[in-house]
Amino acid sequence: MARTRKKPLPIIPVKATISSLTHDGRGVTHVDGKAVFIDAALPGEEVEFLYTEIRRDYAEGRVVKVLTASEHRVEPLCPHFDICGGCSFQHVDSATQIQIKQGLLEEQFKRIGKISISELWEPLIGPHWGYRRKARMGVKYVAKKSRVLVGFREKRNPYLAEMDNCVVMHPIVGTRLVALGEMIEGLSIRELIPQIEVAIGDEQCVLSIRVLEPPTAEDQEKMRAFGKAHNLTLCLQSKGPDTIVPLDGEPEVIPTYALPDHGITFKFRPAIFTQVNYEINRLMVNRVLDTLNLTKDDTVLDLFCGLGNFTLPLAKYAGLVVGVEGDLPLVKHARENARHNGIENAEFYAADLSKDISDQPWANRKYNKILLDPSRAGASEVLHHFKHWQPEQIVYVSCNPSTLARDAGILVNDLGYKLVKAGVMDMFPQTGHVESIALFER
Repeated sequence: MARTRKKPLPIIPVKATISSLTHDGRGVTHVDGKAVFIDAALPGEEVEFLYTEIRRDYAEGRVVKVLTASEHRVEPLCPHFDICGGCSFQHVDSATQIQIKQGLLEEQFKRIGKISISELWEPLIGPHWGYRRKARMGVKYVAKKSRVLVGFREKRNPYLAEMDNCVVMHPIVGTRLVALGEMIEGLSIRELIPQIEVAIGDEQCVLSIRVLEPPTAEDQEKMRAFGKAHNLTLCLQSKGPDTIVPLDGEPEVIPTYALPDHGITFKFRPAIFTQVNYEINRLMVNRVLDTLNLTKDDTVLDLFCGLGNFTLPLAKYAGLVVGVEGDLPLVKHARENARHNGIENAEFYAADLSKDISDQPWANRKYNKILLDPSRAGASEVLHHFKHWQPEQIVYVSCNPSTLARDAGILVNDLGYKLVKAGVMDMFPQTGHVESIALFER
């Protein structure tokens, strides 16, 4: 059967007025009754756009000319903003970015959770640029350009963006993309390196280079020289995260980050999950601790605990904290970090929290306070266990306002908790990602 060919996209710009924003920062308009989502367009603006995709139910486009600009529009700092898919909000002033995200949180709670936020937390705000310390960057040798590209994918496109720097990445990496590409171009395996895992600690920067074939001794020497010249540690990754190893003859470098307000330092291996924005992470941990107001009489359950980012500071003030995480390597990291910090009142367990946990010994205890920090999928599967635990306070940290709103609806409408307050935390400036926090009480 012959494949249906797509109709060619119109080449004449279309004039439209933007009515609203999507959750990822695209402007919304309607043309001939069909919704069109337009990159870099703001509500109230009149723009000319070109279609980039036309589907049966909706279409996508990009701005080619702003006819009437919003008062909140600013000039993007990054020259690659129009192409690179790493950011979606650089054309919006920083204060308005926060307002948009706060408004999205409120809208999701009303529409999905069927509840209203009666009290908003003051947003947590940190640096707007150079904040990102974890990333997976693509690598591609492009023969036609005689260049190795290093960076992120194009907007809604599988191709790697041609970029010279990244202003949201920490400068130790963000200002060295060209130099990094030039070094890789000089390797014998330049076409066999698909990605680089970036892990930047408070003092160390480790780049794990994914290699599809082993590098030669000469390749490794070039990598070693590059690392020393730029104060970076380069490692090799042949397969999964557990295959990351130092260059031949080099010691293993373990990055660290600290929570100085609580005297805690975390060690983490390069591919392990940590928050990308250390400044906001410190403020977020402090907000959780201030909210829970712990004493030695408290027994706290930390669900989706990761490497103990919240668990260990909680244990500084509570009687006992139990951390549960589905990723066993993260649990091992958490236990190592508890020992490293001399914390003895924190226990860690590996368990899939989307499955039945009723036979787990830790699940049959009582906890008067619970913290949740799940992935984007949320925590709906584990919420029915709260009937057994009966916590008096629940703090929910989320990277997805939609699943937070869904789970808030379960906690309030099904389990009888009261939503006390909620708010956003600017973990990902210049992007559409929304980090948020909510407090529930009996």
